[in-house]
Amino acid sequence: CENSDEEHPLSMSDIISMLDLYGIKAERKSIYSDIECLINFGYDIISVKGKNGGYYLAGREFELAELKLLVDSVQSSKFITKKKSDILIKKLEGLTSRHLGKELQRQVYVADRLKVTNETVYYNVSHLHNAITENKKIRFKYFTYNQEKKKVLRNDGNDYIVSPYNLVFSEDNYYLICHYPKNERLTH
Repeated sequence: CENSDEEHPLSMSDIISMLDLYGIKAERKSIYSDIECLINFGYDIISVKGKNGGYYLAGREFELAELKLLVDSVQSSKFITKKKSDILIKKLEGLTSRHLGKELQRQVYVADRLKVTNETVYYNVSHLHNAITENKKIRFKYFTYNQEKKKVLRNDGNDYIVSPYNLVFSEDNYYLICHYPKNERLTH
């Protein structure tokens, strides 16, 4: 998975050497048998004949183009910090070979886009999803900024206690759809 792709097949010697690095002694015959077992189990392993031939894993969970799209989405998302973006992209790289993973290290420029510096946004979205799934109420304080760019708590500084129903992602922002007892209808 990590060391092979269409452009970088592993020769039988490569496979034996790599196994040896893990303290596994193997012979060609057993590796042929192991590869056949993996193919029968559903792995899309291709054998390439010729001078630079070998084996590589062809079928992967995500195609490279799909991973590039995901990387671009992570990089351009304003609510994911730079640090968290780098961590997520590193994880996405693990879904392809190390050779193709290098192609995911790219920078997407999005005009007039600032990334948040507060990593709690990322975790708050996760907590909200959990509360929705588990049918639990949530408690939070809500604020806006005044003309002096200072936080001003709403609701006289009291907590909001709501029943969350869904999160909507629109125009690069998350909106919580919830029931707030002071309103007859759902609110966001």
